[in-house]
Amino acid sequence: MDLAINALRFIANSALDVLPIAIFLFVFQRVVIGGPMPNRNRILIGFGFVIVGLGLFLVGLEQTLFPLGRLMAQQLTSPEFLMSDAANSVSILTWQDFYWVYIFAAAIGFSTAMAEPALIAVSMKANSVSAGAIGVTGLRVAVAIGVSVGVSLGCFRIITGLPLQYFITGVYLVVILQTAMAPKLIVPLAYDSGGVATSTVTVPLVTALGLGLAEAVPGRSPLLDGFGLVAFACLFPIISVLAYGQLAALRERVSTSNGDQRDTEQEENHAL
Repeated sequence: MDLAINALRFIANSALDVLPIAIFLFVFQRVVIGGPMPNRNRILIGFGFVIVGLGLFLVGLEQTLFPLGRLMAQQLTSPEFLMSDAANSVSILTWQDFYWVYIFAAAIGFSTAMAEPALIAVSMKANSVSAGAIGVTGLRVAVAIGVSVGVSLGCFRIITGLPLQYFITGVYLVVILQTAMAPKLIVPLAYDSGGVATSTVTVPLVTALGLGLAEAVPGRSPLLDGFGLVAFACLFPIISVLAYGQLAALRERVSTSNGDQRDTEQEENHAL
């Protein structure tokens, strides 16, 4: 019963959030563009689906994803799990002892990024616009690898307590250098990939993991250390997609060079 009441409450709140968007669109259509909204009934039905979907999605976050992230972080950082001798003090644990946390974070980052609907849609559009030059699976895997590395490194930052600005500054320097050297066609897509990688699936789990990890590790503050994982998950896909474009360009140059060499050998054979 409580679950149904919570679901109705979330749906009602979603309706209040979506209502200003709907009002603006209909008023803009009438006042600026002029005339009634085309396919009005279809659009209203779509708004209804959006409201119900958002409400149920928020219920799922509250009931499953956030508790799951905290639970996994608490279990992976418990002394009984990390050390064979549970009598040892937690204070002697070092960052190397949390290797299962890094592995779990990398796996969660990769799987959630691969399941992102926004990333799937952008990958299909990029494949269509580029006439197949950018592969759907290749782009998704490149983004997922970036999210995986970013989330894992973000968990390392939480465990060690190192300042966030050091990591962010270093990552931005790498992005700037890669932007200068990467093929120009891949740069805008790489920057957009960071945004689409942190959407409806990735953000709830990654945020819950960061907060749960900060609560479980002694000496860490959920407010100061628990947040920031989403920034890692957003920045590292830019690096991985730029690297994907650089590797593709390098492979093309190598194949072109080999092709030119073969053509030269064939011309020499013909001359002989």
